Amino acid sequence: MEQNNVQNRRERYLTFFLGAEQYGIAIDRIKEIIAIMKVTYVPKTPSYMKGVINLRGSIIPVVDTRLRFGMETREPDMHTAIIIVEVDKVNIGFIVDRVEEVASIDSSNLGAAPKFGSNVDTDFICSMAQIEENVVMILDVLKLFEADELVSLEQLQQTQTSEGE
Repeated sequence: MEQNNVQNRRERYLTFFLGAEQYGIAIDRIKEIIAIMKVTYVPKTPSYMKGVINLRGSIIPVVDTRLRFGMETREPDMHTAIIIVEVDKVNIGFIVDRVEEVASIDSSNLGAAPKFGSNVDTDFICSMAQIEENVVMILDVLKLFEADELVSLEQLQQTQTSEGE
């Protein structure tokens, strides 16, 4: 019995919803959560890039997570939030429908991601977890972007920051 306690670690994840689907991101990647705010459009960016926000003097690229996952966009409401996540040393805002909670999940309750049958390209999903009646897809934020997309986001952040100075 003691051996199981050593092997099973509890990990903490911020969980959120896009439509009826629940997702999670490792809490150590989360910088902050903010209410939806005005996003400045940046020309010649992919359709899922909503633009940038100025957060206390820092320019942060913002992604419409629904569009990134191939879902239909929707109008923001009072529950819509932007989760600021650090991805490969770049802070990126992810627009989500609703933030749910910080959940502690025992590592033994994390299962392998499915290879098909999901609304989301399964490369983004590093594992699945059961929280009460919900299956939560745990995302690997690094795999949400290709390497060249991350470079573009970093350049966008640097360009917008230097223009604002």
